[in-house]
Amino acid sequence: MRNIILYTAVSLDGFIATLDGGVDWLENERFIVEGVDYGYFDFYNRIDTVLMGKNTYDFIVNLDVPYPYADVKNYVFSRRENNDTTGHCEFVQNDPIGFVKELKKQAGKDIWLVGGGEINGLLLNAGLIDEMIVSVAPVVLGKGITLFGSNQNEKELFWNLDSSKAFETGFVVNTYKKS
Repeated sequence: MRNIILYTAVSLDGFIATLDGGVDWLENERFIVEGVDYGYFDFYNRIDTVLMGKNTYDFIVNLDVPYPYADVKNYVFSRRENNDTTGHCEFVQNDPIGFVKELKKQAGKDIWLVGGGEINGLLLNAGLIDEMIVSVAPVVLGKGITLFGSNQNEKELFWNLDSSKAFETGFVVNTYKKS
């Protein structure tokens, strides 16, 4: 069975983006070091499928760069009718939990849960996330979009720390697996 891996960055106060969905804080020059990709290349080689919510998708396609995941299968979860402006995505409007359960059963590599917070929380609550790779950036945003959005249940879900790697930039990449 394929694994769903939440691979993301958060601020010290637990936000994945500013309230308007921005992640400019991750592009600060102090975090960009030649030859340092924080494990992204190795991670990306593990996956062949990407999952994301519609707000995350909209943010990505509005960047002034080519679509970054064109070489893998892309699914975008949305409650509304959509047109794929990149030609790379399939939109899923019904039953994301059932869809992901079936996707995990299919042959293939691991699946990257890109985010955002709402789909992260939905899949966490359904027990469908198998691993989390969370890069903690040394920045405090004060407010923003939380890692699991408003969908997080009020229950304790314990995870095991599998590895942790600190970088000179202040980033700490933590890998967690289900207990």
